[in-house]
Amino acid sequence: MNDAVRLDALSKTYGAGDNTVVALRDVSLTFPSGSFTAVMGPSGSGKSTLLQCAAGLDVPTSGRVLIGDTDLSGLSETSLTMLRRDRVGFVFQAFNLLPSLTAEQNVSLPLRLAGRRPDRQVIRRALEAVGLADRARHRPAELSGGQQQRVAIARALVTRPAVLFADEPTGAIDAATSRELLGMLRDLVDGDGGLSTIVMVTHDPVVAAYAHRVVFLADGRLAGELAGPTADDVAARMTNLTVPTVPA
Repeated sequence: MNDAVRLDALSKTYGAGDNTVVALRDVSLTFPSGSFTAVMGPSGSGKSTLLQCAAGLDVPTSGRVLIGDTDLSGLSETSLTMLRRDRVGFVFQAFNLLPSLTAEQNVSLPLRLAGRRPDRQVIRRALEAVGLADRARHRPAELSGGQQQRVAIARALVTRPAVLFADEPTGAIDAATSRELLGMLRDLVDGDGGLSTIVMVTHDPVVAAYAHRVVFLADGRLAGELAGPTADDVAARMTNLTVPTVPA
C-alpha cells in the first residue's frame, strides 16, 4: 500500500528565546492510501499543528512532508497552492459555506477558483456521495448543521483529492448527526466514494472509533497508536497517555 502522506522527523517551533513553544518534536509518521486515521492527544499536544503541516498550510521548522511522491519543502508558494487546490481536501469544524450560494454553487467553488468550468454531473456526483442530491438548490440557511457539513465535505471531494484533512469535523453538530456523518466518511474510504484517505483530528473517543487507526500525540511527540479502535479502548489510552521519554 502506498503512502498518501509521509512525515519525516517533523518538528515545529513557534517564537524565540523565552517565548519559544515547541509544538512538534521529531515526528515521523505515515498515512497509507485507503486509510482513515484519527489523531488524538491532550490540549496543546500538537494535533492541529501536525494537521496543518501535513496539509501544507504551515511550514515545519525541520523535517519534511511528502504528499504522494511530492516533497512539500521543495515547492514554491505557487506550486504549493496548486497542490493544495488539486490534491488536498479540507473540512473544518466551521462549515465555511457562502450563505448567498446554493449547495451546488458552494460545491463548485473550488473549481471556479481554479479557473475550471464546473461540470454539472461532477457537482451532482459529489452531492450524491454525501446524500444531498435533493438539496442542490438549497442555501445554507435552509439546511441543518449536519447537512451544511455534508456540503462542505462534497466541496472538498469535488476535486477528487488524494487526501482529506479534517479538523474536528463534527464539533458543531449533535451526536446523532455526527454518527451519520462519520459513518458516511468511513464508507467513502472503504467503498468507491471517490475518497482514498482521511486524516482527522478529534478530541472525542467516539469519533475516533470510526477510523481504521488512532495515532496519539503527547507534548508534541508520538505516544503510540491503536488499530481497529473502539471508543472504550481510545478513552482508556487517553486516560493513561504518557509523554514518551527522550534519550539523554
